[in-house]
Amino acid sequence: QGTGASQIPMMYKTYGKTGLKISAVSFGAMRFANPQNIEANAEVVLHAYGKGINYFDTAPYYCDDHSEDIVGAALRQMKPGTFYVSTKCSNPAGGELRKSLERSLQRLGVPKIDFFHIWCVIRPEQWGQRKSGGAVAEAIKAREEGLIGHIAISSHMTGDHIGEVLREGIVEGVTMGYSAINFPYRQAALDAAGKAKCGVVAMNPLAGGLIAWNAERFSFLRAADDVDTVSAALRFVVSQPAITSALVGFTTKAHVDQAVAGMQHFTPYPAAHIAAVKKHIEASFDGLCTGCGYCLPCPQGVEIPSLMDAYNHKLLGGDSFVNRLRWHWELKPAAADKCNQCGACLTQCTQQLPIVERLAEISTAGKEK
Repeated sequence: QGTGASQIPMMYKTYGKTGLKISAVSFGAMRFANPQNIEANAEVVLHAYGKGINYFDTAPYYCDDHSEDIVGAALRQMKPGTFYVSTKCSNPAGGELRKSLERSLQRLGVPKIDFFHIWCVIRPEQWGQRKSGGAVAEAIKAREEGLIGHIAISSHMTGDHIGEVLREGIVEGVTMGYSAINFPYRQAALDAAGKAKCGVVAMNPLAGGLIAWNAERFSFLRAADDVDTVSAALRFVVSQPAITSALVGFTTKAHVDQAVAGMQHFTPYPAAHIAAVKKHIEASFDGLCTGCGYCLPCPQGVEIPSLMDAYNHKLLGGDSFVNRLRWHWELKPAAADKCNQCGACLTQCTQQLPIVERLAEISTAGKEK
C-alpha cells in the first residue's frame, strides 16, 4: 500500500498476520529539531509520504509533546486508507490509557489508531502490571470498538520474555531495537516474533546515529550496489525475514531522501551476505552500547548513557573517550567518579554490558590526565 506519489520504488513488507503492507522504511516522529514549528515539520512528514513511506510512528511526549500535533497536521492532508499511524501509552491504568488514546485520536485527527502500542515494557513484571492495572483490557476493548486497529508492544525485553508475551496472542506486533550493532542481543527476540508470526518494526536501525557518524568504519556492511553505509545498514535490517520495517527518526527532507534511496530497486540481501556481515560484527564490534537509556535512573546520578557513548568511541578506535566527553557531552571523566558500584545499572542493561568496569576505566583515565 503506497501513496501513489512516490517517484522512487519503495519496498513493502507484510506486517505479521495482519496482511497489511508496510513500507520497509517507516517514519519515526521523535527527532524534529524545532518541534514548535508544526507546519514546517509536517512538511517533512508529507515529503516522506510522497516518497512512499506509509507508516508513521509517534507518541505522547515526543518532541516536547508536539509530535502527535505535527503528525496529525500531516495526516489531515493525506488520502484516508493510504497510511498507517502508530502511537503509544505507557500508563498501566485502564482509565488513563483510555484518556491517552482519546487524546491521541483527537490530536492525530484520525478515527482509529492503526497500531496502538503498550509502551516501554522493559521488564516482564511491567507487562504483568499493564494487565493487572487494566491497560491491556482497555486496549482490547478499544480494538473491539474500532478505535484501535491492532495492538502492539514496544519493548527491550529479552527474546524469551518477548516470546512469552507474544504467545499470549494479545499483541500482533512488536517494536524493538535492532541494528547491525546490537543484533546479537536482539536476535532471540526477533526469532520469537517470527515464530509467533507477529510484525516487527525495528527502532534505532542506525544505532542512534553511531553507524552514520562512523560510516567508513562500518563500510564492510556495504554490498556491491549499496550507495552508502547508511543505506547498507538499513538494508541489513530489512533483509531480516521477520522484520517488517526499519523505523528511522527523520529531521529533514534530505534525511528522508537518503533513507528512501536505499530502498530503490532493492531486494533483501542473500543469506550468505547477511552471514558474512554478522560474522564481521560479532568479531569486531561486540559490546557497543546502543544508548537505549534503560540503565537509568542511576541512584548516584551518573550520566551512564553519555559515558558509555564516549566509551563506544574507544571501542571503535576513534577519538579518545576523554575528548568525546569534553567536546560532545561537556563532561569530564570525573563524572564517572560518583559510581559506587551498586550494580543497579547492570540489572537494567538490556545488553548485559560491564558498565561498572567501564566507568572505573573512564574514572581512572581522568585521574591520569
